[in-house]
Amino acid sequence: MCGGSTERASATALVLADMPTGGSGIDRAQAAQAAGLLLARADAGILTAAEITPVARTVETALGADTLADLRAIWRAAQRVADDDTEAMLELGHRWCTAVGADPGTPPDTPDTSVTPPGSRLEGPAGASELTAAISEVLRRVATAVEAAALPADPAETAATARATEDAARAAAESTARAVFTAAPATRPGRRRVGRTALAGTRPATDGERAAARQLGRALTTAAVRDRATITTTSATPPGRLRMRGALAADAQCAAGAMPTAEPFIRTTRKVTPAPPLRLGIACDVSGSMYEFAAPVASAAWILAHAAHHTRVTATTATVIFGNYVRPIARPGDRPAVVTEFATDDDYEDIPAAIDALDGALDLSRPGAARLLVIVSDGLYTAAARDDGQTRITRLRRHGCAVLWLTPPGTSRPLDGVTVHPLTDPAATGQTIGRAATAALRATR
Repeated sequence: MCGGSTERASATALVLADMPTGGSGIDRAQAAQAAGLLLARADAGILTAAEITPVARTVETALGADTLADLRAIWRAAQRVADDDTEAMLELGHRWCTAVGADPGTPPDTPDTSVTPPGSRLEGPAGASELTAAISEVLRRVATAVEAAALPADPAETAATARATEDAARAAAESTARAVFTAAPATRPGRRRVGRTALAGTRPATDGERAAARQLGRALTTAAVRDRATITTTSATPPGRLRMRGALAADAQCAAGAMPTAEPFIRTTRKVTPAPPLRLGIACDVSGSMYEFAAPVASAAWILAHAAHHTRVTATTATVIFGNYVRPIARPGDRPAVVTEFATDDDYEDIPAAIDALDGALDLSRPGAARLLVIVSDGLYTAAARDDGQTRITRLRRHGCAVLWLTPPGTSRPLDGVTVHPLTDPAATGQTIGRAATAALRATR
């Protein structure tokens, strides 16, 4: 992996400071120095192989492939040596001089032109200029890449952008909730769509549906209960279990004439954490693909909304249907007395607006309560509705809201990050839905 822009930029300055210069030709020590400055940085992941290609070719011509391989083994070993391991670094330095053919006792600034192979392509002024040109080309490539690289993101700016995005999402959700629950719903702009997202009357709940609602209410109560918290305290006097270490410490303090500070008694208490309130939003798909399942969907919506009023915790629910429009079935806090049925003749599913309406009305994206969004749908949406819906589901999950997706039999495509449960006979599977809802709620703890 290539190093960061700052590290690569600093490498350029270091190479310029140590770049081999001088002489009418280039000796093996200078070629080795260029290899150590640039090729070694490529092996360390700071530079890329493409950037150091000009120097790699020039250095291999000057040193030979075998010598360059020996030097590569040495600098790779040096990259693994601890910075304070002087002995190991000196040993590697001796190996470097031996590979290059230089005297370890010769000062580094002393040119050693005697070891330049006669007839080498790098002998004479042309050799020195070729190496200098190769190094300059590498530095130019690195500088170009650094300039083109994106600057590291400012954490404060990133946080501010995230806050602004979240504020905009909440404002949009609240605006949609006001439009759905307090005014006549309006379709979003776009192509002309078919369907009125219409209601089809009401009916009394059956005994099976009422039993399922009570059963689900008990399950939601269980899901909202938090585990008991364990608190351990110590004291100088009972009650509690006596710890011998603490008792001996207290005796020793008394024997020394000091005021006893040891607390030899330990006591463990368990306290039940109060159950938080429950916020439950239900969104039912009423598009044409849900025609065969209109009755089970209406039943499931009533069972879920009514179950919240059988819990032992403070619960607030709201129910909407969505197709071309988003229409309220039960406003926040309402207790539906009858089962609302609806037509399923729409050719579009505005799930983004449905999620926004429930989020804005119930604060599903805000902490302080156990939150559950239930979507009853086959998930067969247009690409745009699916992408926008997924964005909202991901946001709610990130804020700790559980999402339960009830799917009818047959082809279905739930969105990602949800707890999926097949919907058959809602009254007969109330216990199963309760377990799924419980698992979805507990998964957010």
